[in-house]
Amino acid sequence: MKIPELFGESVFNLQVMQDKLPKDVFKSLKKTIDEGLPLDAGIAGIVANAMKDWAVEKGATHFTHWFQPMTGITAEKHDSFISPVKDGKVIMDFSWKELVVGEPDASSFPSGGVRATFEARGYTTWDPTSFAFIKDGTLCIPTAFVSYSGEVLDKKTPLLKSMHALNKQALRILRLFGNTTAKRVFPTVGAEQEYFLIDRKMYDARKDLVFSGRTLFGAKPPKGQEMEDHYFGPIKSRVSAFMHDLDIELWRLGILAKTEHNEVAPAQHEIAPIFSITNVASDQNQLMMETMKKVAAKHGLYCLLHEKPFAGVNGSGKHNNWSMSTDTGLNLLDPGSTPAENSQFITFLLAVVKAVDEYQDLLRLSVASAGNDHRLGANEAPPAIVSMYLGEELAGVIEALEKDVKYNGKGKQVMKLGVDTLPDLPKDATDRNRTSPFAFTGNKFEFRMLGSTFSIAGPNIIINTIVADELRQFADELEGAKDFNEALHELVARTIKEHKRIIFNGNNYTEEWTKEAKKRGLLNLRNSAEALPYFASKKNIELFERNDVFTEREVRSRTEIMLENYSKVLTIEALTMIEMGKKDIFPAVNTYISDLCAAVSAKSSMGASCEAEKELIKKLSASNEAMYFKIGEIEQLLVEVKGITDVEKAARFFADKIIPVMQEMRAYADDMEVNTAKKYWPFPTYGDILFSV
Repeated sequence: MKIPELFGESVFNLQVMQDKLPKDVFKSLKKTIDEGLPLDAGIAGIVANAMKDWAVEKGATHFTHWFQPMTGITAEKHDSFISPVKDGKVIMDFSWKELVVGEPDASSFPSGGVRATFEARGYTTWDPTSFAFIKDGTLCIPTAFVSYSGEVLDKKTPLLKSMHALNKQALRILRLFGNTTAKRVFPTVGAEQEYFLIDRKMYDARKDLVFSGRTLFGAKPPKGQEMEDHYFGPIKSRVSAFMHDLDIELWRLGILAKTEHNEVAPAQHEIAPIFSITNVASDQNQLMMETMKKVAAKHGLYCLLHEKPFAGVNGSGKHNNWSMSTDTGLNLLDPGSTPAENSQFITFLLAVVKAVDEYQDLLRLSVASAGNDHRLGANEAPPAIVSMYLGEELAGVIEALEKDVKYNGKGKQVMKLGVDTLPDLPKDATDRNRTSPFAFTGNKFEFRMLGSTFSIAGPNIIINTIVADELRQFADELEGAKDFNEALHELVARTIKEHKRIIFNGNNYTEEWTKEAKKRGLLNLRNSAEALPYFASKKNIELFERNDVFTEREVRSRTEIMLENYSKVLTIEALTMIEMGKKDIFPAVNTYISDLCAAVSAKSSMGASCEAEKELIKKLSASNEAMYFKIGEIEQLLVEVKGITDVEKAARFFADKIIPVMQEMRAYADDMEVNTAKKYWPFPTYGDILFSV
């Protein structure tokens, strides 16, 4: 197997385009891809025909517009290439219109009230900057998705808009520093993906995993992650075989899968790709998650991507490593070593600092979900309070800039940006802070709050937009300055003073930090019901409209979609708990109690002591009865919440009223699991599942 030849074999990439397209057509399309120029409509038909010929050569029979609605997963409608001709025969055809525009039903996807049920028309439109690929014999064309009246219904369109906003404002800053060669600035992302692999039979035997993706019941096993022996440990043969096949499939799709290893929890693993431009990275991460599940199935495994599939052990995150780079290869978050680069670096760095401080709410809600609420704040996931980690050395530089002194460890000299040079900051000059939500790691920021199932599009829309807005403010101020260096110096010192509260280099898990964060005025949005309504605040609507990312109507629709989804997920979980409690746990424990009672009767007739059995019967009977009544409480609360038509109030009702009762019900069930003989317990335990592979 020759990996360089294998890599991207299922992708209509630049090499294939160059081979299949006329030179002038390839040159025009490449300018669109590289420079963001409008697509020349005259070349679409030529590209479509070449794409079809290539796909058919590869065995494809169908094509689909591959898009990302507000469901959190991808969508596709397949059409064959066949087109009728005379005498009842067919040819393989693919027109420019079929490439550029599709028309899926827009009424059946989440729209947050933007589209009525009878308003069915929607459009998908080709994104030429993300390469088409072949999957399962179908040519998949990455597209954006909008309604008939133009409202955004997907995650890709606003992501592309946010990238455009960032490019526009970052170029303004670069021009101020004398950079006239860069034509574009791209946000780049490397998304590390955590996941669990369990035996498929174990998965099928758990209704909660099947219906909700996580275990709603489960007592802690005798051994979990306490010994820390799984992290980076030897990869078991069955998992290694899965990883090998996964790499092959991802490489065929042009996905730069690079690193794989065991994670902290038993049965938990991680895969990490090389950095890509953000919209490409987003598409590829969606494709990666889908491929992981398919490959796992071939190995008799199931890939769990829920943020917290098992209580008491690590949850799974997706670490979003974000930076900005020019088309000339310059990383704008690399400190560099020359005065111009240093002051330029500080400017971009502080734009991020200011953005994170002013828009803590948006960053927090960008990772809000019913599943991620279980994960944030425990087992090496960051807390719900957004803060930034810069490391001691860079924090020292920031402090020196604020105080107008030179950071060199010796004395205090005035530091003027653009004249003095910052100390050399190698990429690994700072330690990593695994408790920090937003940590600087040498030449990028690692946003660690994303849950494993998340599309990275949502959080990156937020990061791109808020940083673009701060760069816009910086550029407005600096472009009109009489003395650029003096104005920059004042801007830097003021920004640090006003926004340094967001910087925290300590342990984010401690109660002391929670108290300190409150003193600093930082938000502590503990759950999704608290966080999501912030999306539609006046400040945030103005931000999105100012940067042409969302309209007010689109913001409000997405707020409604996310709140409604939160309630839907919890409804499914509550109903699953009711079913498992009534149909599985309650009768199983009763059977065990009956058998214990029979044993007591038999032993008593022989004059034997039965105190242990009687104590256990008493304990199990009390817990089973208490669990049963909790089921009734949940059922009544679900009836009540149906009468709440306001999505925000309904979400808060789930958070404040229903979740606590669900937790109480689980506590009774988990206690009974510990005290019930194994042969009676109706489904696999944590010990069975986590050590099944």
